[in-house]
Amino acid sequence: MSLSLSIRNQLPGTVTAVSLGAAVAVVTVRLDGGQAITSAITREAVQELDLIPGRTVRALVKATDVSLAAGPVTGLSIRNHLPGTVAHIAADVAMAAVKVTVPGGELTAAVTKEAVDDLGLSTGSAVTVLIKATEVALAATG
Repeated sequence: MSLSLSIRNQLPGTVTAVSLGAAVAVVTVRLDGGQAITSAITREAVQELDLIPGRTVRALVKATDVSLAAGPVTGLSIRNHLPGTVAHIAADVAMAAVKVTVPGGELTAAVTKEAVDDLGLSTGSAVTVLIKATEVALAATG
């Protein structure tokens, strides 16, 4: 059975490490584009999905959970910082969908139009995609 999802941000990768806590696990995934992404999910999910190093997965992130910075950032608790380039901006008076090309794929960020203007974003702008580890879901694929 094929599963269709409304989550448009789906990046393929391979589990490289799993750190099990009492209730939550931190899973590191090497994305097909070469960069690493961290996911904080339940220990139970790790066991149900049989997430071990070498397992292929898709990292899933809702567009509303993707933030953008107009350059590199430091001093944040957000674990996932992916460099990218703005590929397209679709905006109305209040909100914007910003498509960002990252190595190995594309992510969409749903942000306010005001944020797009404040950051000076346009097609071709270099950005850093920011995603909290707790907002990265994993789907086992292989």
